[in-house]
This record gives sequence, C-alpha cells and structure tokens, in this order.
Amino acid sequence: MLPAIQDERTKLVDLSVGLESDSPSEPFPPSIERFDHRRGAELLAERLREIGFEDVNADDFPEGIGLAWEEVTAITHAGTHMDAPWHYGPTSGDDESRTIDEVPLEWCVGKAIVLDFTEKEPGSEIGIEEIETELDTIDHSLRREDIVLIRTGLDELWGTPEYLTEFPGMSADATTYLVNRGVKVIGTDAYGFDKPFAEMGHRYVESGDEEELWPAHFAGRDAEYCQIEKMANLAKLPQKGATLMTFPVNVKNGSAGWVRPVAFVEEDI
Repeated sequence: MLPAIQDERTKLVDLSVGLESDSPSEPFPPSIERFDHRRGAELLAERLREIGFEDVNADDFPEGIGLAWEEVTAITHAGTHMDAPWHYGPTSGDDESRTIDEVPLEWCVGKAIVLDFTEKEPGSEIGIEEIETELDTIDHSLRREDIVLIRTGLDELWGTPEYLTEFPGMSADATTYLVNRGVKVIGTDAYGFDKPFAEMGHRYVESGDEEELWPAHFAGRDAEYCQIEKMANLAKLPQKGATLMTFPVNVKNGSAGWVRPVAFVEEDI
C-alpha cells in the first residue's frame, strides 16, 4: 500500500501547521517558553547539583553551553490535531467513546481523497449532495481505506484573525454519510470541522434549535470517527491516489492529539 519513501518519484507533502505562541489564528493559543543553550547549561548544572554532584557549574559544559529546549503550554486542539471520538461525547453508538490513545493505528493510514469546497461561502454548510457531486467529479466510490479531506483553502489565511471566521463547515448528515461508508478519518484545512463559532451562535439564537451547535462534531455520538482540523497544503495533493499517514501523539485518555499528517505523492518523471 505504501509507496517507497526513497523512490525518486515519491514526494512527501507536509499537511500541518505548527504550534505557535500568540497566533491570531488560535482562540486558545499555545504559550512557548524557550531556553537557549546557555540557559540550558545553567539548568542542567543545577539539576546535577540537586542529585548530588555539587561541583558542577554551567561553565563546565563545552564552551559554556548546554542543551536548548522549550516548555509548551497548549491545549490538545492547538495546531494541526486529530479529534478522538471522546471529544464529541462520552459514548459513540452503544459503546464508550475511544480516547486518542485508543484510536486504532490502522485508521491513520489510507488513501487521501480531496474534495474541493474552495468556492463555498464562509459560514455555509456542506451537505450530502455536495459531497456526492464532488465524488462524482473525481469519479470515485468511497472505500474503507479512504481518508477524506475537505479542502476549503483556508490554510492560506493561517496567521490571521480571519482564519477563525471565513470557512464553511460540514453538516451532521454529510459527516454521517461519510462514516456510514466506512470512512474513519475526515480532515479539513479550516480552523474547525463545523461552521465558525459566530455562525453557529447566530443560528442557534435565531432558531432556538440546539442542533445548530456543533452538529458535525456531535454526529460522532452516533457514528464513530476521527477528524483532523487545521490541515494545510491540500492544494498540493492530487484529488485521489496519494497515500496519507497521520498518527496522533499518544495523549493518555486524551480528547485529541497533535499530528503531522504527511502525504506520499507519486509523480510522473
């Protein structure tokens, strides 16, 4: 199933955005404290003294420098990440929802099927008929090994406040449609899988209908699936044929895990 990584015809495409301090594209941005090499020498020497090696000082390291590192404070839904079924609710169907460390690794490898919704209006909802139209356009019938990617083009706005507001979202029916056809992982290059927060809030206040609140997410309470949010570079993929690997970080009992999806694209030479 996997193409040869070192084959000269295979290009690897990074489909992620990173964890960034104070990003205007994150409502809950990560905080990253950085320790340079000199500070690293001081802290490592301090640790050695704490465990009994009292004569060690920062100047004892080669050139007075040690190891650099970062201390990250972040929610598991910052940056590119995979939501586990537990994120949507305590149960999925008749079973207890899986946390991210329980997601089968087999779900995380498959063929990327890219559906183009770049012409959809911000705040609008992607329905079943539109999913079917896009699948017909690329002449594809869904298979269990498919990982469906919803391309909105919003990765172009990463780093701006508009990234949080200018995208379409999936409907509950369209989400269930994909999952009922064997799709276990669905991704999007938008901030969220549902419509923007403000659009959902407006629709709920106007209608009083609780189903206007996070409908695509809550579809996972009936049909088990994972979703990847804040992807990037979907325009660099063929609409079908690329192999995708997207293993989440193992967060014990986590509702999500950070992920760096990588596509293997075989090119003609």
